[in-house]
Amino acid sequence: METNRTLGRSGIDVSPLGFGCWAIGGEWQDLSGRPLGWGKVDDEESVRAVHRALDLGVTFFDTADTYGAGHSERVLGRALGKRRADVVVATKWGNLFDEQTRTLNGQDASDTYVREALTASLARLGTDYVDLYQFHLSDAHPAHGARLRDACEELVREGLIRAYAWSTDDPARAAVFAEGEHCAAVQHALNVMQDAPEMLALCEELGLASVNRSPLAMGLLAGKRQAPQDTGDIRSRPPAWLRGFGDGTTADPEWLTRIDGLKEILTSDGRTLAQGALAWIWARSPRTVPIPGFRSVAQAEQNAGAMEKGPLTADQLTEIDQILER
Repeated sequence: METNRTLGRSGIDVSPLGFGCWAIGGEWQDLSGRPLGWGKVDDEESVRAVHRALDLGVTFFDTADTYGAGHSERVLGRALGKRRADVVVATKWGNLFDEQTRTLNGQDASDTYVREALTASLARLGTDYVDLYQFHLSDAHPAHGARLRDACEELVREGLIRAYAWSTDDPARAAVFAEGEHCAAVQHALNVMQDAPEMLALCEELGLASVNRSPLAMGLLAGKRQAPQDTGDIRSRPPAWLRGFGDGTTADPEWLTRIDGLKEILTSDGRTLAQGALAWIWARSPRTVPIPGFRSVAQAEQNAGAMEKGPLTADQLTEIDQILER
């Protein structure tokens, strides 16, 4: 059984597994019409899935204002309802979008925009505070980061947020935010195929939580072997940063071969492949909080079921490194 974790220096207690709410935002796009969501979604099923996750002990939900161009926050807020106080809600800011056309149409890294974005998120979520507020522009200039860190400290003083983080894969940028007293985490990519030793070392050194996006490699570590046929799914026309999906017609054969080589270890002790992928993350560092996505009650149950099984062993971690030759 995997035990609860603390979000870095904040003292905020969360379940060892969070739920990522990108997919439940439904379809949205960039200005060229390229999909940015995971395809069509059933809002009622999303609400049922959130309720099921709560019943199974999940207390951490991660979304962003731009997911579904505001729709993910609205669905999550409705699903949590009166149970808001029982959970930890993380959302993000920095992207600009049109809710009516569901289109991403820009970015804003200014320190004046932070409050505007937060005010809109609070309204959509139906709450008067956010537990973890995360800067969503991963490659913004570190100088912006310093100003935004100070702006977040002011929001903490006002009681509008409890803690903040930068969603970035760059340890140097994460370190800029970490200089703030109420910085609690960094959100970064981490899965068995994409290790992040430098970022995990930084989290250990500075006392930050490691919130892990793409813990299932966008579905590949949940057994997905074909690119989606749904043209509203980002994996059907993958951007350059989305690894493992080749040209969008099929999953990357090299990735599939490597995942097949890990299957026996990851499915040990009766785990599903997805549960094994989450178990690897917990074994990798006691600071990790993976946030797999979900669109159905069945996915919620499978992901939450990983908590019962707990982490892989140190020997299994070593064996995986040997198989992957790293």
